Amino acid sequence: MKTYYIYILKCADGLLYTGFTNNIERRLLEHQKGKNKGSFTYSRRPVELIFYQEFNDVNQAISFENKIKKWSAKKKLALAKGNFDMLQILSECRNATHYKYKD
Repeated sequence: MKTYYIYILKCADGLLYTGFTNNIERRLLEHQKGKNKGSFTYSRRPVELIFYQEFNDVNQAISFENKIKKWSAKKKLALAKGNFDMLQILSECRNATHYKYKD
């Protein structure tokens, strides 16, 4: 059975990159060596792997990647640190129109 990975890299400038691969070691090496000059991480090296999650189902992996790509950096860092309490707090809606804030 094939394994897929969703990963988060912390770039030298502090920005985060979220990606998908079926070979985490190879992909991290490609980021570090700057294989693709047009990539987000090319000019932000070195990069540090701060999180990865394994999946056996490619569709689940892609779905999770698409989900966390929309997250804030704070939320991604909470996930990477395993701080699930903070992750939940950052996931709560804070709009004035949310039911918690209506009279």
